[in-house]
Amino acid sequence: MHLLKPAVSAKDHVQGPVNAPVALVEYGDYECSHCGVAYSVIRRIQQAMGEQLKFVFRNFPLSEIHPNAMNAAVASEAAAGQGKFWEMHDYLFQHQSWLDDASLVRYAAHLGLDVDRFILDFESPDLIEKVENDFESGVRSGVNGTPSFYVNGEKYTGSWDEAALLERLQSLVS
Repeated sequence: MHLLKPAVSAKDHVQGPVNAPVALVEYGDYECSHCGVAYSVIRRIQQAMGEQLKFVFRNFPLSEIHPNAMNAAVASEAAAGQGKFWEMHDYLFQHQSWLDDASLVRYAAHLGLDVDRFILDFESPDLIEKVENDFESGVRSGVNGTPSFYVNGEKYTGSWDEAALLERLQSLVS
């Protein structure tokens, strides 16, 4: 059994109540088509579970097969610096086919970010290190592909189709 290392902390991007009874962590890649499918599944599960679910996203860019994944992950972190991580996260998954640098800057403008600051942050070694730290935590946690999920700190190895994952998550709420 693989455990999540490190545990969810204030350094993570979290949607939902911090003290929710169920924590779902995804290691994902913005250029991965399977992660794009999972994005829609997670959105519906979040709606179904409401306040009972805390969702965490960690970057796991598979740069060797997805050449734009690393820069897309860094772009999400640059948006986080302006309080819009989740808006950029959503936009990247909704526009997976266009993740080149020029598109990332257009997305920042579309989301109302300070584009000059976004570009400066995008080139920051600190944000690249944040993405690399997410990736390394995934490796330590036993991630071997994307998307990979952890439920309340344990690797989830079942099907991540909506019905199966929702059933597993709801089984933890009593």
